[in-house]
Amino acid sequence: MREFDQEFQEFVAARGPALLRTAYLLTGDQQLSEDLVQTSLEKALRHWSKIKVSAATEGYVRRIMYRENISFWRQRRSREVPMAELPDERESADLADAAGDRLAMRAALSRLGPRQRTVLVLRFYEDLTEAQVAREMGVALGTIKSQTAKALDQLRRTAPELTPARAREEAT
Repeated sequence: MREFDQEFQEFVAARGPALLRTAYLLTGDQQLSEDLVQTSLEKALRHWSKIKVSAATEGYVRRIMYRENISFWRQRRSREVPMAELPDERESADLADAAGDRLAMRAALSRLGPRQRTVLVLRFYEDLTEAQVAREMGVALGTIKSQTAKALDQLRRTAPELTPARAREEAT
């Protein structure tokens, strides 16, 4: 086995789970997230000899993943057929615990469009600045600001259980 294959395998073993978690947050679907990571890693492997010398190897692979996700949802956008109503949500007995909050957040994120979901994941999960998100997504900074505001507003409306109690009282 070539040394470069071994280095790539070590990178995937070490960082694959983190990439998969991010991909899941971006897509909201386990199979799509696996496809996204696989496609991104396949593209990274083609250029591995150049990538591995960089100090930002993971950042490079993540950038491939973000851009692939944008391509995925642009392609799906033309094929998806909107439903008249969302399926019934399961009632959670206790949203106070961490597992309940994660489920509620997953459901809330799934109600966002792919672009808004991507913006929120990059801003708040990946902790990128607005400028970095704009650069990653290839859009204007103003687009990121407006998409963030709209996505957060939609989350507040569709998932009030995620809003702290004080903020809910002020809103009413």
